[in-house]
Amino acid sequence: MATKKKTFDQSKEVRAIARERVGIVKASRPIQPKDPSAKPKHKKPLLPNGDTDPV
Repeated sequence: MATKKKTFDQSKEVRAIARERVGIVKASRPIQPKDPSAKPKHKKPLLPNGDTDPV
């Protein structure tokens, strides 16, 4: 079976031209870093001496 002929997509072309004009678009709002005091998702396993920190 023959491959399908590609047709011109006007909306794709308009977006491509707009991208060339504008360049890289900046994020609408910056991503905020997570709060360091947030709870961890998983608890650390207890060590044999009852300590959680291995150091």
